Amino acid sequence: MVTFFDKHRVCLSNKSFVLSTITGFVLLIVSLIINYYAGLYATEKASLAVTDIILSNIPVFNVDEIFIYGPFVLWAFVIILSIVKPQRIPFILKNIALFILIRSVFITLTHIGPFPNALPLDSDLLKNFSSGNDLFFSAHTGLPFLMALLFHKHHWLLILFTVTAIFFGVIVLMAHLHYSIDVLSAFFITYTIYHIASFLFKKDEEMFES
Repeated sequence: MVTFFDKHRVCLSNKSFVLSTITGFVLLIVSLIINYYAGLYATEKASLAVTDIILSNIPVFNVDEIFIYGPFVLWAFVIILSIVKPQRIPFILKNIALFILIRSVFITLTHIGPFPNALPLDSDLLKNFSSGNDLFFSAHTGLPFLMALLFHKHHWLLILFTVTAIFFGVIVLMAHLHYSIDVLSAFFITYTIYHIASFLFKKDEEMFES
């Protein structure tokens, strides 16, 4: 019987796994740096807000704690899933890095300003990750859905992550922090990102499923 520590020992003794994990971390760091500057650019170029079929017809709800701290619960769970089965780590890291990188490109292309009565979020923690003007497309929606796609062979995880993506999509709309198009498009763009990652990192995906 393979124990928890045996799994980690085998992975750490595998040079291919170690190199792929390091590469994943490097790609993630680079993507976060690019995302930071893309957010600054989006803030500088932000134009006026536009009307929205949903936001223009619902009040603002105070859901700031869920918006800020909800993702930390999500990622704590993903980390646990990765620790339990460490061979998942490289593919997860590279998918997230690719997601952030592609989203950074979209951020620099779209300069619509935030909705006028968006919920103010006075959080220094949040400001380290988002400028508030990086609207298209919603990471709160897309990243949980990306995890759903990664774990699509695990029925309950697929359901859990999909429900989480929909839940966060509703939350950002309730807070008027994203336009409805940011939320809806996140599902379609994320689906494409996952398949790009599957093509680029085929060996990592095979290791993920092993």
